[in-house]
Parts: sequence; C-alpha cells; structure tokens
Amino acid sequence: MRLTIPNLLSVLRVLLAPCVALAFALSDRPQADRIAVAIFLAAAITDYLDGVLARALRQESAFGRMLDPIADKAMVMTALAIIVALYGMEWPVVIPAAAIILREMLISGLREFLGAVKLEVTHLAKWKTTLQMAAICILLLQGAISPELEGAPINPIFEKVRSGASIAAGGVGLVLLWIAAWFTVVTGGQYFAKGLPHIREREAAAGKAAANPED
Repeated sequence: MRLTIPNLLSVLRVLLAPCVALAFALSDRPQADRIAVAIFLAAAITDYLDGVLARALRQESAFGRMLDPIADKAMVMTALAIIVALYGMEWPVVIPAAAIILREMLISGLREFLGAVKLEVTHLAKWKTTLQMAAICILLLQGAISPELEGAPINPIFEKVRSGASIAAGGVGLVLLWIAAWFTVVTGGQYFAKGLPHIREREAAAGKAAANPED
C-alpha cells in the first residue's frame, strides 16, 4: 500500500469523522456547531479532492477504492447521529436519517458478503453522497448561525437576519435530507438488484454441496 496524497486525504477523512462528535462533547453551542461545520466541510472537500487528485496524478489504488466509501459512511453516519440528537428525535429528521443509516449498513454487509464481486459505483450514488453531505452541512450550519443559542443580542436587526437565515437553513437542510434519503434508498435497491444474481449463484452452489457431500 502506497501512502499517496489521495490515500492520505481518505485517511484524514476517517480521522475527522469522530471529531464532529467531539466538537459537541468539548465545546458549548453554538461554538460546537461552528467547529462541526468547519470539520465536516473540510471532510467534504477532501472527498472531492482525493478523487480528482487520484485521477490527475494517476494514483488510483485498491486501498483508495476500499477506504473512500468507508470514509464517506463514517462521516455521514457520525454527523447524522449528532443531528438527530440536536433536533431532539423529531420525525422529520429521524425518518430520513434512519433510512440513510440503514441503507449504508445493508450495502456494506452486501459488499462484504460478495467479497471479490465488485459493485461499481453509479452516477446516481455519487449524487446521493453529494446530497447527503450538502444536507448535513446546512443542518449543522443552522445551529452555527442561530441567535437563540447566543447570549444577549447585540444588534436587534442583525439578530433578526440571523434568525431568518437559521430558519431558512433548517428548512433547506431538511428538504435536501429527504431528497438524499430518497436517492439513498433508490441506489440501495439498484445495488441489491445487481448483487441478487451473485447471491442466487452462491445459494445454488451451497445447495449442490449440501445435496452431494463428499465422502
């Protein structure tokens, strides 16, 4: 395994995932929200850069292809758990978050079961990841700019603008999260459709082996 720049960026993204949670463990809101937004945004940028650099520098590798989706899932699932907690388990957040987390776990299990059989990432799946990260960024941003989490207001007009921006961010973030959840479920179905023939082949082979055990 070569520690190329793209691979190092993927490793960095994995390391940044728990830092989103640590921001809220070590800091008070809204400072924690601001730190979390900065960390998540940095991770999202590395997600874009590692693919671009891997192709530009011709440094694509098996390690990178393995680690990149793991890093994405670590970031998304950690951040979604934090957002669900921040929103107090409200159903508009819990339902799409649960759908996303469940799908990611199922597809990870499917890939592990199939082993050497590779399920190619589709363009729709790439859009799914982009929408997930955009929704999470905006939802984290809502807390970062919310005046309700601050102390006494300094400028009433400025606070009203911030309050309006915070409400808008929450609305846009929730809409994007639901769209991302829809993309997530659809692409999950596509992966299972691709994997089903391989599962049937293994079941058939296992059935033959059971029917004709070696002496």
